[in-house]
Amino acid sequence: MPTYRKNPEAVSKLTPEQYRVTQTDGTERPFANEYWGNKEPGLYVDVVSGEPLFASFDKFDSGTGWPSFTRPLEAANVVENADSSHGMTRTEVRSKHGDSHLGHVFSDGPRDKGGLRYCMNSASLRFIHRDQLEGEGYGEYAKRFAKQEA
Repeated sequence: MPTYRKNPEAVSKLTPEQYRVTQTDGTERPFANEYWGNKEPGLYVDVVSGEPLFASFDKFDSGTGWPSFTRPLEAANVVENADSSHGMTRTEVRSKHGDSHLGHVFSDGPRDKGGLRYCMNSASLRFIHRDQLEGEGYGEYAKRFAKQEA
């Protein structure tokens, strides 16, 4: 199992938007981000640490303009914290090892899939297509995508 950590080199290479979102708890604009409409099969990892977070087979169109998932792929890589900023109480989602701000989790997701909506920022994620999993070092996940069509 690889060791994931906050990588200073990766942080130094973040775009200004990726830095704002992951390091200062920002939120990107809806419908104007890289992955909200992505329907390709693959894995979403932390842009800073590379730790696996979400999979395309748990992704759904929430209509919010952000990539939304019914659950984390690796629950051990996700930390949930109370967030009372902006005059509301929400549950923030961060990567465990990279400590990147990812987004928030809400209880208005698909009921038949557990009822949760992990609403993530594309800027905090890197997408790895299922065809690149082996080459990128995530081969252990490849078999989980065998049933998902492109």
